[in-house]
Amino acid sequence: MSAEAARERDAAGLPYVAEHRIPGREAPLEVRLVSWQQHHVGLWIYDECGRRTHEVDYRLLEEDRLLDRQTRIWAYAGPEVPEFDERASRTTVTLGPEGRARVRREPQGSKGGATITTAEVTDKQRWLKRPDFGRWPVFSREVHGLTEPVTVREAAGAHQGSDAEPADRWRAPRPGEPGPLDELFRPGTRMTTSYQPEMTVVEPVRSGTLNVPSGLLGIDCPLDGRGPRLTVAVPPGEYPLEEARISFGYDCMYDQRWVDRTETTAVRLCVSETPAAYWEMAMAPEDDPRLLGEGEVYCFSTDGATGAFADAREWGALQQLFDRGMEAGDPDAGDPDPSGADADPLSMFLMRTREPASGAELAAFAVSSDGGHPVWVGRSADGDVVGVVVLVDGMPALVAP
Repeated sequence: MSAEAARERDAAGLPYVAEHRIPGREAPLEVRLVSWQQHHVGLWIYDECGRRTHEVDYRLLEEDRLLDRQTRIWAYAGPEVPEFDERASRTTVTLGPEGRARVRREPQGSKGGATITTAEVTDKQRWLKRPDFGRWPVFSREVHGLTEPVTVREAAGAHQGSDAEPADRWRAPRPGEPGPLDELFRPGTRMTTSYQPEMTVVEPVRSGTLNVPSGLLGIDCPLDGRGPRLTVAVPPGEYPLEEARISFGYDCMYDQRWVDRTETTAVRLCVSETPAAYWEMAMAPEDDPRLLGEGEVYCFSTDGATGAFADAREWGALQQLFDRGMEAGDPDAGDPDPSGADADPLSMFLMRTREPASGAELAAFAVSSDGGHPVWVGRSADGDVVGVVVLVDGMPALVAP
């Protein structure tokens, strides 16, 4: 790609790659990956063996300033050590716009121990003024100990060939995607995981309803006394709750026989019968999608493998009733079987609570693990909410036709 073509792509916000090289050195000093439309600039610094030693992830959060979101540094014991070897020492520094840094050090590599510390950082350490095209500083000068000024110019022959975007071009990091959520609720769909190569979706199961009189649905863990972290505006009303189910079989070594099994894969609050035209990640007001790395998502978090749908306006009162029902066993606090189906051992719903004055309700459900769980909001072509889904575990993949 010629310098002029790169300049045009820079002005249009389209992605392009720039290399900094010096004569007599086969590996580049650094490679810069620019995609203004995705608010991203990536920087890689290389050693003489062609291995990446530094990776910097900048995010354009303001018109003229880039946040140094994350820096990763690898140290190799010798020239024979491969790039990103699991034994290579590594340090990861993650910065937020609010001014704190999280530093993770792994002196023995990914197989050894790690220490994590936090520190305050200055504006100068966090932010870089957005350079004009062709005026980027050469960050690798200090890393490589270069004392002579480094000039940047178009390499000989760089103008030759096509300026068309290659099919395998670099791309900016993409946040996590919902996957085939609709298919989880479509009977007969064949799916697969690394553990179960052949699975078949069966008929979803209705598990009662949830009343949301305020028109603001909250989703979070009901165990921690906070929340809800995530909210979704819906028309006030009472909505069906559904559980997606999938069946599979396996050879059980313990029982020495073939076992057929059905499990719940997701829970859904159904707002409308209209199919979802697209799915989007639920986010809190403080969440910024421009800060997400490759495959990352915003979530609610749980230390007790539990989530809940509830009327957000009455979350506090409903959560207190949930505590009374779960911890104190108060029979007046809530219904331990919100679906009313005692015979359904597969249901992930644990308990429903109801605030008497408003009629607002909470329905708690189990998930497979502690940690973060994303919430996906389905919308119609007009942008109306048609459903809200939480995966119980990971997302299976569709079986190739």
